[in-house]
Amino acid sequence: MNRFNWNDLRYFLAVAQQGTLTGAARVMGTDHGTVSRRVQALESTLGARLFERTPQGYFLTPRGETLLGHAESMEAEVVAASQALGETGIGLSGTVRLTCLEGLGNLFLAKRMGKFSLENPRLRLEFVTLQQITGLSLREGDVAISLSAPKQGQFATAKLTDYALGLYATGAYLSKHGTPERREDLRDHSFIGYVADLIFTRELDYLDEVLPGLKARMQSSSLIAQREMTEAGHGLCVLPHYMAAERPSLVPVLPGRVNLVRSYWLFSRADFAESLRVKAVSRFVKQEIANAQDIFLPRL
Repeated sequence: MNRFNWNDLRYFLAVAQQGTLTGAARVMGTDHGTVSRRVQALESTLGARLFERTPQGYFLTPRGETLLGHAESMEAEVVAASQALGETGIGLSGTVRLTCLEGLGNLFLAKRMGKFSLENPRLRLEFVTLQQITGLSLREGDVAISLSAPKQGQFATAKLTDYALGLYATGAYLSKHGTPERREDLRDHSFIGYVADLIFTRELDYLDEVLPGLKARMQSSSLIAQREMTEAGHGLCVLPHYMAAERPSLVPVLPGRVNLVRSYWLFSRADFAESLRVKAVSRFVKQEIANAQDIFLPRL
């Protein structure tokens, strides 16, 4: 047997976890040609075919399945050794893509991502914020945060937190149009909300829960845009308390009587869930949200 290049195992592991050369190249921060050459070199050295190449992707052979267990154990040992030496995260490298809903992503997680980078100096994080997340494909990311757990496909899923929402408007708007004292009073006001036919999950259908029959006069698919419209004095809007708290001009309407609760869920594809990179991102997100429960569930 020729001399074994241990570094080739990292490329093998990336292809095994991602299922494609392109996905592995993204994780490793290189091009697919380099990944292909390193895997071929490892196969040549071992004298064994590790993958079946198909139009649908790369699938492990029985020999590849055997090697995968050893490769994952070696990666875990490298990380454990570096952490024992006080080098948190130094054993992890490559790329992980975190896909997140725009409100939580832009207004909570984004400002905390620098901390993750300091803890994981060789791990590159791609942070993608979207207005809606309905699944998780190879193109969409490795880890996702949405409003509900996926109902189809094989996923590892964890509930991150509940969060509370309420009804908000500006003081100027309420001075001009009157402050509602009962839910029925809301029918006399303009509302801001989601575009009805673009609501991708029932968790965003707020207004019927506030008062059956309410319709949004101004609509946007973006929750951040809705907040901006509300702050501009165009009407009332259901907003997460943690989003409204950042804007002093927004005041609660019918506090204590209009209380909604939703949840954030974190999930990754089952075949990626045990990846140390995915675990590092998931652990960081869970800890940051656990440390901020007073933001998501404030005592009003």
